Amino acid sequence: MKRTPLFNKHVSLGAKMVPFAGFEMPVQYSGLTEEHFAVREKAGLFDVSHMGQFFIEGPGAKDLLQYVATNNADALKDGKAQYTCLTNENGGIVDDLIVYKIADEKYFVVVNASNIDKDWNHISNHNTFGAIMTNASDEMSLLAIQGPKATEILQKLTPVQLQNLPYYHFTIGEVAGVQDVIISNTGYTGSGGFEIYFKNEDAEKLWDELMSAGEEFGMLPCGLGARDTLRLEKGFCLYGNDLDDNTTPLEAGLGWITKFDKDFVAKDILEKQKSEGVTKKLTGFEMQEKAIPRNGYPVVDAEGKTIGKVTSGTMSPMKKTGIGLAYLDTDFTKVGTEIFIQIRNKNIPAQVVKPPFV
Repeated sequence: MKRTPLFNKHVSLGAKMVPFAGFEMPVQYSGLTEEHFAVREKAGLFDVSHMGQFFIEGPGAKDLLQYVATNNADALKDGKAQYTCLTNENGGIVDDLIVYKIADEKYFVVVNASNIDKDWNHISNHNTFGAIMTNASDEMSLLAIQGPKATEILQKLTPVQLQNLPYYHFTIGEVAGVQDVIISNTGYTGSGGFEIYFKNEDAEKLWDELMSAGEEFGMLPCGLGARDTLRLEKGFCLYGNDLDDNTTPLEAGLGWITKFDKDFVAKDILEKQKSEGVTKKLTGFEMQEKAIPRNGYPVVDAEGKTIGKVTSGTMSPMKKTGIGLAYLDTDFTKVGTEIFIQIRNKNIPAQVVKPPFV
């Protein structure tokens, strides 16, 4: 198993470590619910250094990104970030990712930890544009400061005026005396905040400085457990659960990042799917009885016929009810539709809702 540069820090803080995407990662420190509410109400600090980072540069950089990713890189200005996804030859999702435009011929790409090699090979295989690719995943760390107090905490440590950095924008500046930090107004919790990217050797210093700056605001170190419940309450997809090589962006509700005004891998397949309509759709639901839906649970109709399966599910700490995402036959995706989740051979009623759940 790989370890992030902050492994010893997590252990010293009493974190419960678990294997995730080939890394030993903290799943929780003080407890999932406490960490969840810290992020919703105050702030939380996450080590997400397991994520992958590529630089794509040179005259062919934009053309390569335009071809491998579904969103339109023409919309990117310097200092702007964009959510997008890679598609395979069948229109399935290779990964979802964020592309940052640093300059006209320099882009920074952040990919999911479990897909670093897969994404690198996929993009490389399509690099007929002469773009210069650098895999910086092993040299870079990433911390996410999330929650309503995140701006105040980070502002104590940087001369960068964070209020001038809109959502999905970034800059490169100094944090706690560390130079050349990528400071990004992005995150995966739906509670606002920033993500900072920097060299591995600065990880412990930045973690300590941020924890110290956040103490007066009640900031807590947070693990993958809270990260999952936070993202699910906001209806954010998780690769490997809600997205994979056999689901298309249109089935996953990601039509908004699929731009048909340019060429990209499997564009023809997705255009056909768009005109004909999808047969299954990623759909939000809420349990109507006390029960927790889990990945892989079958979804059935009132007659007990299988109509889909759960991809993500949890007990929402905010709502105190079971919530989830499932791929369902399109006939059952209308808001208010009654469905049933099969849990230990019992059909538990649920209702289709439109995310976010909170």
